[in-house]
Amino acid sequence: MYASDELAVLTVEQCYHADRLAAEAGVSGVALMEKAGRAVAEAIRARWSPAAIGGAVVVLCGPGNNGGDGFVVARLLAAAGWPVRLGLLGERSRLAGDAAHHAARWEGPVEPLSTGLLPGAGLVVDALFGAGLTRPLEGTAAAVLTAAAEAGLPLVAVDVPSGLQGDSGAPLGEVVAAAVLTVTFFRPKPGHLLQPGRRLCGELLVADIGIPAAVLETIGPSLWRDDPALWLQAWRPRTAESHKYHFGHALLVGGAVMTGAARLAARAALRVGAGLVSLAAPVEALSVYQLASPSLIVRPGADSESLARLLRDARYNALLVGPGLEGGAETREAVETLLAAGRPCLLDAGALTAFAEEPGRLFAALRAPALLTPHDGEFRRLFPDLEGDRLARARAAAERSGAVLLLKGSDTAIAAPDGRAILVENAPPWLATAGSGDVLAGLGLGLLAQGLPTFEAAAAAAWLLGAAGTACGPGLISEDLPEALPRLRARLGR
Repeated sequence: MYASDELAVLTVEQCYHADRLAAEAGVSGVALMEKAGRAVAEAIRARWSPAAIGGAVVVLCGPGNNGGDGFVVARLLAAAGWPVRLGLLGERSRLAGDAAHHAARWEGPVEPLSTGLLPGAGLVVDALFGAGLTRPLEGTAAAVLTAAAEAGLPLVAVDVPSGLQGDSGAPLGEVVAAAVLTVTFFRPKPGHLLQPGRRLCGELLVADIGIPAAVLETIGPSLWRDDPALWLQAWRPRTAESHKYHFGHALLVGGAVMTGAARLAARAALRVGAGLVSLAAPVEALSVYQLASPSLIVRPGADSESLARLLRDARYNALLVGPGLEGGAETREAVETLLAAGRPCLLDAGALTAFAEEPGRLFAALRAPALLTPHDGEFRRLFPDLEGDRLARARAAAERSGAVLLLKGSDTAIAAPDGRAILVENAPPWLATAGSGDVLAGLGLGLLAQGLPTFEAAAAAAWLLGAAGTACGPGLISEDLPEALPRLRARLGR
C-alpha cells in the first residue's frame, strides 16, 4: 500500500463505488454494516460511560443504510449494559436489505422518531442520514436534531451529521446539529475536511470496516489529506557531503514601505533550508533588509531592469514576488520579468493584486512552474466568476491559470492543473495573525529552491506552517513561526 492510499479522500460517489467493489470482492453488505456499527459503538465506549453521560443513549435511525448502522450501534451498546432508546424515522416494515437484516436483530422497542425521545437522554447518536443526502432536513428529523442541539446533548454522528453535504462540507439547509464526534468509514470525504463541515463534525474518526484498500487502484483518487508521507521523499535530506549549493539559491523581491512581509518570508526560506537566500530591494530600503539577518544577501534594485540583470545568474533557481508589494504597473513588470526567466516562481499578495484588472495577462505569462497563494480576497480579484466550496474553486482556478493554486484559509486547498488536490487540516486558529501568509510564501520559496516540485512544495509549506503554529501555541506572532522550524525539520529528518 502506498502512503497516498492511506491519505486518500473520496467523494460520496467514490465511497459508493468502494462499497460496490468490496461486494464484488466477496465482502457482504451485512458484514460491512456490522463493522460500521461496531466502530461507532466502540468509539462511544472509549470516550464515555453510562455513569458519565447520566442518561440513556438515544439512537436516531433513518430509513436507509445509515439507520441500519444505528440499529447495530443500539444492539451492541445495549448488550454492553448501556441504557438505550431507539427512534426510527418511518416504518420498520419498510426497511430493506442490510438495514432490515440488522433491524431484525434489535430486540428492544422501536419508537417513532420524535422529540419525546430526548428527555432523560445523556447522549444522542445521529444515524438518520449519511453523506448521500441531497435535500435539506425537514419535518420530524429537523425538529428532533434542533431540540437535541438546544438541549446541549452531546451528539455522535454516523458518517456525517445529518443534513451536511458530503462533498462540499456545506449544510443542505438551516438544520445541522453539530457533532462532538463523527465516525466515518474507509476514507474521509471532502465534507469532513472543508469548512464548515470540519467544525460541524467535531472529532473525526475514520474506521476500517473491511473494505479492501486495493479498491483504490480502481477508483483512482485525486484528493488527499496533507501529510509528510505525500512529499517528504521529494525533499532532499542533508548528508555529510552536503553543501549550501545543493539546496538552491532563492531570490525574493522586497518593497520599500511594507518591509516586514519580505523579511518574514526571507527568514522562513532560510529556516526551511534554502542554501542561500537573496533579497532584491529598492535602494532606499537596503539598510532595513541588511539589518534583518546576517544570513540574508541583499541586492540593490527591485525594478524589472535590475531583476533582469540579477536573473542572468542561473544559480537563482526559485523566485518569490508579492509580499509587501503594492499592486501596480511596476509590480506587474517585476512579475513578468521573473516569470520570463522560466524558473519556479511563487506569486503572493501584491503580485496577485497587480493583475486584478487583467488576470488573463497573468495567466498568459505563467509559462514556468508557478505557485499562486491567494487568500479569499485576492482569489476573488483574479477569479471573480468561480464559485463553490474552497476545493472546487481551487481546482477550477488551477485549471484555468495553469499554475498550482494554494487557496489559503482554515481549510486550505491546494490544486494542480491536472486535477490533483490536497486538503490541509493541521492549521490551528491562532495562525490568523498578520504575517503568517508571508511566512507561508517564504516556506514555499525555500522548498522550491531545494528542488521540490511545485505541488509538493505547496503541500509541504502548508503543513509546516500548521505544524509550526501548533508548536508555538496561542499568542504566537508571525516572527515565532520560522523559529519553530528547526525542531520540526529535525523530527522529519530534513
